[in-house]
Amino acid sequence: QVQLVESGGGLVQAGGSLRLSCAASGRSGRAFSTYAMGWFRQAPGKEREFVAAISWSGGSTYYADSVKGRFTISRDNAKNTVYLQMNSLKPEDTAVYYCAARTGGIIRSEAYYDYWGQGTQVTVSS
Repeated sequence: QVQLVESGGGLVQAGGSLRLSCAASGRSGRAFSTYAMGWFRQAPGKEREFVAAISWSGGSTYYADSVKGRFTISRDNAKNTVYLQMNSLKPEDTAVYYCAARTGGIIRSEAYYDYWGQGTQVTVSS
């Protein structure tokens, strides 16, 4: 079992920045560095959508078109933590942001992620 805890959400004005963190812990028998990690978000009244993903080594990343060039996913395997740096935030980025972990390669489909955090709220005011 892997526990994921997100932090760093909050209220920010349009054009501002936030950095989300997701700390992993637990006794899965696998090191954090063997998991691909993803960020997803869910806005009110909408389905959860893919935001970004990163491979176990950090060598490969993948972004949704809506955040490409504004968001950056990274990881620190020594700290068992994955980050999402969000710049040039827009009101449409308002959502609950979730991190997720999966064994294997990076993928955008949430159906293939094994572990999920509880989410952190990001609100962008206009």
